[in-house]
Amino acid sequence: MSTLVVYVDRAGVIGHDDPVVGWEAVQALVTDIGLEDPEDSRVNCLLEALHVARDLRDDGEESVVAVVSGGGDGVNSDRAVAGQMDRLVAEYDLDAAIVVTDSAGDERLVPIIESRVAVDAVDRVVVRQSHDIQSTYYLLKQFLGDEELRGTVLVPIGAALLAFPMLLLLADNVAVALSAIAGVIGLFLLYKGLGIDDLVSALPTRIRTAFYSGQVSLVTYVVGAGLALIGAFAGGIGAVGTDGGGELLPVLRFLFDSVPWFAAAALAAATGRLTDELLAEKDISGALMNLPFGVVAIGLVVRGFSGYFLQRAGAFGPITVPSVSFGPATVEGFALSIWGRLALYVIGGVVVSLVGVVVTSRVVGSDRAIEEFPE
Repeated sequence: MSTLVVYVDRAGVIGHDDPVVGWEAVQALVTDIGLEDPEDSRVNCLLEALHVARDLRDDGEESVVAVVSGGGDGVNSDRAVAGQMDRLVAEYDLDAAIVVTDSAGDERLVPIIESRVAVDAVDRVVVRQSHDIQSTYYLLKQFLGDEELRGTVLVPIGAALLAFPMLLLLADNVAVALSAIAGVIGLFLLYKGLGIDDLVSALPTRIRTAFYSGQVSLVTYVVGAGLALIGAFAGGIGAVGTDGGGELLPVLRFLFDSVPWFAAAALAAATGRLTDELLAEKDISGALMNLPFGVVAIGLVVRGFSGYFLQRAGAFGPITVPSVSFGPATVEGFALSIWGRLALYVIGGVVVSLVGVVVTSRVVGSDRAIEEFPE
């Protein structure tokens, strides 16, 4: 088995039109380049190629050490390297190759070599004294070449640097300017990290598809958005009108007043999606079938616990059931205790959840596992 240990010089600084082959020839080339420029990194690469070839020879493996060079960047340089590799493959019986490089630009020629002989390894040589600097340089070069990374990282940094002096002039306060910039950057990172940008970019296409296909979910999504806005407005009014208790009671009041509207919004959206699946006669997943019941159950439990804490804080009184008459029978009115109120909502949530499980198992089939959540 013969292995080619080849050093690739894409820039063509070595300046040979033919490949330099053989231990003595490469060793002489090391001396010539080293005497001309001792700081040239190609000296280390040539020595590394000789080092690898010696190790292979010591292990009893036949090896051929060679140097191929191009003529700078561009197609002509790559074709020159391809031609020299063709001559090496034609002259020597090669089974594999080990490529020695010192830059990311030289590594771009690896596919050319690999198309002519199998490449077992790529050995990048980095001078130890400048390891951190050179590695950082190549990482930055690769980073700046990626358009998506540039837009994700450089754009917010540039916007923050431009916004900082403007905010400083308007607010005349460094803390306010830094807080505003940090908040905007945080929102941007969440926007990218949670994949909201992908959802926003795909939203017009999904809306257009929904319009053309006549999906019911488009209308129910709009209804759900309206109900959610009503819930936020109702919760805000309730929170503003709550006095005392510090900051906790307004939050609880917001939850208590807004949760029914939020649950109704989610229920409308889920019902529309379920209706579309039924009209399309598709297989309904267990998760989609159980979603409306889960939304109602969670809404009941959250409202029950928030009502419990509000009643304990004295924000409102217990639930009072008036007396009801059914002909000769009369049910006297009564008031639920704080624990009765909590138990009523929690039991209601559990019952609704169990009903959802039963209905889902009947519709989807008890022998089918619940599928993954729909998109």
